[in-house]
Amino acid sequence: MPPRLSPPAADLSHALLDCGVELAVDRLPQRDTVALSFRMLVGVADDPPDLTGISMIVERTVSKGTARFDGRGLADALDALGAEWGSATGRQSTLFHAVCLPEFALDVVELLAEMICRPTFPDDACQVAVRLAQEDLRHMEDEPQELLQADIQRLTLGPIYGRHPGGEPHTLARITPQAVRTHWQRTYHAGRLQVAAAGPVDPSALRKTLERSFRGLGSAARAGREPAAFDFAPGRRHRPKDLQQQYIGLTLPGAAKGTADYPVEQVLIAILAGGMSGRLFTEVREKQGLVYWVGAWHEQPRGRGVIHLGASTTPENCQRTYRTLLRELERLQADLTEEELRRARDGLIAHLETEDDLTRARAAGLSDDLFHFSRPVGPEPKLAALRAVTRARVAAYAQRLRRAPRCVATVGPLEMTL
Repeated sequence: MPPRLSPPAADLSHALLDCGVELAVDRLPQRDTVALSFRMLVGVADDPPDLTGISMIVERTVSKGTARFDGRGLADALDALGAEWGSATGRQSTLFHAVCLPEFALDVVELLAEMICRPTFPDDACQVAVRLAQEDLRHMEDEPQELLQADIQRLTLGPIYGRHPGGEPHTLARITPQAVRTHWQRTYHAGRLQVAAAGPVDPSALRKTLERSFRGLGSAARAGREPAAFDFAPGRRHRPKDLQQQYIGLTLPGAAKGTADYPVEQVLIAILAGGMSGRLFTEVREKQGLVYWVGAWHEQPRGRGVIHLGASTTPENCQRTYRTLLRELERLQADLTEEELRRARDGLIAHLETEDDLTRARAAGLSDDLFHFSRPVGPEPKLAALRAVTRARVAAYAQRLRRAPRCVATVGPLEMTL
């Protein structure tokens, strides 16, 4: 359990159901919609080494036919309820989400359960999904920023957690319809499923519907909740490519969600890359004209954190751009102003109190809580943690980052020296 997280608010409920599903509800009686997030704790890191990409193929084909519906029929049934829905494959989990009117929420839950619990994976749908994934990989060769992202993630997160979600050409070629069915059967269990709901929903009725709908989904044993296991070690990779631009990415070890350093890191990232007032935009792009694109962001595998800095520039400015990115990070310990801190911190708080207060965002945040902390936390402790960030804490964190190991990846005509 993460430190410094207070108990959840009274309107948040949390239960482990008899069928194995973990459920959290953020009851918001005045809202007009219900948002649902079904997180299966199976992702790219769970792919067999010779079948990487198969979790994404399962996610893309699980809706193409079930025991009751063909793919068109399932889509029509959800459309008839006015539900907006989608899915995505991540490093450690696969998400299925929906938003609907309150009176249709339990019907939507039953349809999502039908999709997750009783897919048939038609041969033609699986074959099409594999062909599309192969085509996506071919298109990625013309997207240097995507290539950079794939390279820096592999370099930073290692051969398992750093896998590209879309697989590799040689592994996709091995994925058959039967392999898709086998992977689903092996990994999709009720004990791996976390459900988060937000809006004017009846927790008791939702719980009964989930118990009935997911009782037959494999083992009820809880699984898939271990922290991400990778060693952050300094590394370097260059992908030669005949381009007019040079793409640079570097990573540093960051803070895990729920730690005391996480809100400090949030503010630090906002100072560096918080829109047109961020230091990277104003100093690297506007004042020096070094880059076409520049940014900073972070990501949190379960129990871990990674900070990213990235830019695209001309080959002749590559070395200078790299040094400038590091300089802007290091400057935070010396000349960060209270005005910069306030602007970044207040912007994050305003976002959490506005856009992140939308019903679908509340459900997503609750799902995120279950994934990282195995319990609901809610927005208030996160707001309090942001409000407590001071200039001294940001400067001290930047000082530690200066000494941290880093990984560097480049895509373009020039192999940069460090």
